[in-house]
Amino acid sequence: MTKIDIFSGFLGAGKTTLIKKLIKEGYKGEKLVLIENEFGEIAIDGGFLKDAGIEITEMNSGCICCTLVGDFTKALKQVIEQYNPDRVIIEPSGVGKLSDVAKAVEKVEGVEIGAKVTLVDAGKCRMYMRNFGEFFNDQVRNADIIVMSRTDVASESKIMTAAELLKKENPNASLITTPWDKLDGAKIRAAMDEKGLEKNLEELKHEHEHHHDDECCCHDHEHEHHHHDDECCCHDHEHEHHHDHDGDCCCHDHEHHHHHADEVFTSFGAETPKKFTEQELAEALDELLDEGKYGLILRAKGFLDSSDGDWLYFDYVPGEKNIRRGEADVTGRLCVIGSKINENALKELFGLE
Repeated sequence: MTKIDIFSGFLGAGKTTLIKKLIKEGYKGEKLVLIENEFGEIAIDGGFLKDAGIEITEMNSGCICCTLVGDFTKALKQVIEQYNPDRVIIEPSGVGKLSDVAKAVEKVEGVEIGAKVTLVDAGKCRMYMRNFGEFFNDQVRNADIIVMSRTDVASESKIMTAAELLKKENPNASLITTPWDKLDGAKIRAAMDEKGLEKNLEELKHEHEHHHDDECCCHDHEHEHHHHDDECCCHDHEHEHHHDHDGDCCCHDHEHHHHHADEVFTSFGAETPKKFTEQELAEALDELLDEGKYGLILRAKGFLDSSDGDWLYFDYVPGEKNIRRGEADVTGRLCVIGSKINENALKELFGLE
C-alpha cells in the first residue's frame, strides 16, 4: 500500500519550501516521488526541487482539481507502477481545491492517503479567506493538519486572528504555529502521522478584540491610507460595493459558487534570455502592486539571468518579495498568477517585447 501525502496551500504559502525541509529532515530513508501541478504554462518549482534527488512529474496545462483530474489519476497509477515508491508527495496548484485532489487520489487502487496538509500564510489568512473563500476555505476545511507559514515575521495579533479563524473553519485539524526554522522536519512529520491531533493553543488566547465582524474585508482601519496593506487586495474603496454582481472586485465572494480555478485565476508565463540587475528585478516586482495596470497579482516566481554573472531566483506575494542568488539554468523563466492579468503590461515590465 503506497502512502500519499498531499500538501495544499494558497498561492505563495510556502509549499515547496516545506516539502524540501521534510525531504531533508522528515522523510529520511523513504523512496519518494513528487507529483507537482503548476497553474500556468511555465514550470518553475521543479527547478527548485531537482536537487532533492527525487522523481518529479510536472503537469502544466491546467489544475488537478479541474481540467486534469482524469490525467492526474492515470499519472498517479503510472508513477506507482514505474517507481514503486514508499510514498508519493502531491503538491497541487495553489488555486486547487483540496477536496477534489483527495477525491482523485481515492479513485486509485492500492494507495492510502497518509496526511492532507494545508499551508496558510499567517499574515494573509483573513484576506484570502474573505476574498477567495471558495478555494482557500476548501483547503482549510479538508486538511488533517494546518501549518502556518511566516509566523516568524507576522505580528502576534495576525497570528492569533489567523489561528482563531482556522480553528473555527476546521476545529478537528492539528495546527502548527511555530516558525519552521525552530522545528525539525521530523516533528512536523510526527504531527502529520497523528492526524486530527488537537494542539494546545493556550498561548494564542485572546489579548484583543479579534473577530472584526464590523470590518469590511476591503477596508483595514489601521492602514486605511495604505492601499497595499497585505490584509487587503481591494484597492478601489470608492467603488468597492458596486461590483458584487459582475465579479470586477477582487472581494467578489466565490464561496457559494462552484468555479474551476481557471474561471477565477489567470496566469502568465514566459521564457527569456534577458539579463537583469538585482535592483531592476526588485523594482519590477514592486511595480506588481499596481492593480490598475497589471491586474491583481497574487503570486510571481522564477529565475532570471543577472548582469553580474549570477542568476536571480525570486518569489513574490503582495507586499513581499524575496530575491536570492542561484545556479544557472538553460534560460530564464518567470510565472505570474492572479486575476484579470494584463499580459501586455507584464511583457513591457519584464522587457519581453
